[in-house]
Formats: sequence, C-alpha cells, structure tokens
Amino acid sequence: MKGRAFVFAVGAIVAMALAASSAWAEKKYGPGVTDTEIKIGNIMPYSGPASAYGTIGKADAAYFEMINDQGGINGRKINFVTLDDGYSPPKTVEQARKLVEKEQVLILFNPLGTPTNSAIHKYMNAKKVPHLFLSTGAGKWGQPKKFPWTMGWQPTYPVEGAIYAKYILEKIPDAKIGILFQNDDYGKDYVHGFKE
Repeated sequence: MKGRAFVFAVGAIVAMALAASSAWAEKKYGPGVTDTEIKIGNIMPYSGPASAYGTIGKADAAYFEMINDQGGINGRKINFVTLDDGYSPPKTVEQARKLVEKEQVLILFNPLGTPTNSAIHKYMNAKKVPHLFLSTGAGKWGQPKKFPWTMGWQPTYPVEGAIYAKYILEKIPDAKIGILFQNDDYGKDYVHGFKE
C-alpha cells in the first residue's frame, strides 16, 4: 500500500469502527478502544517456512509507529500487537484467540496467508471482530453476505491467473502450457483463473 492510501485505509477503518457505536458520545467504547489507544492485532510468520513474509508485519509496525509519532489517530495511539504463527494454521487459531479474547483487539489487520486465514475465517466472523486487509489473494475473501467481518486486500489469485493466460495468448498464441500448482485454495485459484 502506498503512504497516503494506507493512512486513509487505516483511518477509515478505525473511524467506521468507532462511529458504528452510538455509545461513542458516552465515552463507552468496544474492545480495543479507549480515549487514548486503539489496539490493532496482526498475525505473521516471523518464524517457519514463510518467515521472509514477516517483513510485512515489521513494515506495518513501523508505519503505525510513524502514525503514533505524528500524534496518532484523533489523539489515540495505535497499540499494534503482532504475533508469530510460523505459518502454521493451528498456531494461527491459537494466536487469533489470544488477540481477540485476551488482548481484546479492535480489529485483526493484514494477517498473512491463505491456509492460516482460512483456519480463523469462521472464528473471526462468529466473534464479529473485523478481519481486514488480508495479505492473501484467495478468491474466497470477497463474500460479504456470508462473511461480513472479513475483507481481502490484494488482487485475487484467479484474477492474476487470468492475466497470465491473457498475456500468453496474446504473445505466444500457439504455446503449449503446463501448470505446476500448489494443491490448496491458493494454487487452485490460480489454475481456475488461468483456465477461465
């Protein structure tokens, strides 16, 4: 996300979450919000096979630190609680429960991974905790009627697969194409978009 777009997105989410409560005028806030703080949760693979992606969580933390250095959001400092799941879905479930039930975060922001977010998808919606800007392009994140508390961020894998196919068809129309794919939602989404 580019600088201003990121600030706008985070600010809009927080503003919507705060404005959604009529208790705001009474200075009663939901979980994760006080007069001085907004607690935002995150889950990243800081260890394990996908640890290189932990850089995303570190960049998010640095950005929120910059926002805090500039006065926060409407005077509230962001308390960014980011936990390691090692890219292991069972660990993701454990960390999501910790963030929601113990840390009482307002939102779960930008957690990484298709299998890891899939493991907490129903839980986050059952708890009615915003599960936003998922760092995964799986096509299943765009189901607002079924999962109103979850929203993806990046272009979907089916769209990316279709872009690759269109390029090949335009540039090498007689090409023979073989596809090696990861046998999960991530890989199947690419193949579906490519074939479409």
